[in-house]
Amino acid sequence: MEVAGARSTARFPGCRPVFARMALCLVALIFSLFLMTAWGGSATAQSVPPPDSVTRRPLARSEQERTDFNTAYALTGAAREEAAAIDFSNKYPTSELRRYLYSSAMLQYQKENNPAKMLAMSERVLALDPDNPLALVLTATVLADSLGDRDRDKDKKTSTIKHNASRAIQAAEAGYSDPSGGAAAYKTTLQSMAYSALGIMKLKTGDDAGAEKDLKMATELAKFRPDGHTWYHLALAQDHRKKYAAAFSSIQQALQLASSDPELQKLAEVEHERLAALARGPRNGASTESQ
Repeated sequence: MEVAGARSTARFPGCRPVFARMALCLVALIFSLFLMTAWGGSATAQSVPPPDSVTRRPLARSEQERTDFNTAYALTGAAREEAAAIDFSNKYPTSELRRYLYSSAMLQYQKENNPAKMLAMSERVLALDPDNPLALVLTATVLADSLGDRDRDKDKKTSTIKHNASRAIQAAEAGYSDPSGGAAAYKTTLQSMAYSALGIMKLKTGDDAGAEKDLKMATELAKFRPDGHTWYHLALAQDHRKKYAAAFSSIQQALQLASSDPELQKLAEVEHERLAALARGPRNGASTESQ
């Protein structure tokens, strides 16, 4: 098999279960705790600080609004939560609480692995709260995962990914500056996913050097909760740059994390075989670039 000197033919997984490995439980937990804190919840809730940018609690203008919000927020199932959020917004079109219901629906669609509906809810959140780091990250992640060569909206998607991911990194830094506890973990998770979305977008648009830089940053930020998809795409970027030793190390990391995702595991095994063959070849996979 002739592999030495050839550029790998990149194959990308389909839309992953967003945050399934990295942050689903963490994001949902801290979102819930933040909401409880905003409402004046328990001491446990208050142990996770709200964003520094939040200077006051969201207010219900009437007891009925508060009751309706609590009823809607208690629902389970993404479709029911979305419908309740829309009904609540129609009934209280200026309520400060609308974004929390759309955020809840967004997370429930995330849990159900419905990227299209999660994207729609994220856009609802951003219409009410343009600097919401979670909604910014989720939109960037979904769009990067779905980006393709024949995508009719490629330029628009690329622009949105760049804008939302960069804004999410800044918003998370500004809003979660407390270096301790759950807020710090939340911030690094959001930033890792933002850098991963940027890196995957750059990889798919031919900027291998930029992709490697951003994907490396994503892996460094996610050391406490690594993501196989990020390591796989980092391996591809390094392979494209003929950094075969680094790529082999990255693909090994991806394989260790891919057991719960058959599609990713299959692609990672193909890339691992290619890189192993290069290592056995006459050039033993040596890089033609400085590491």
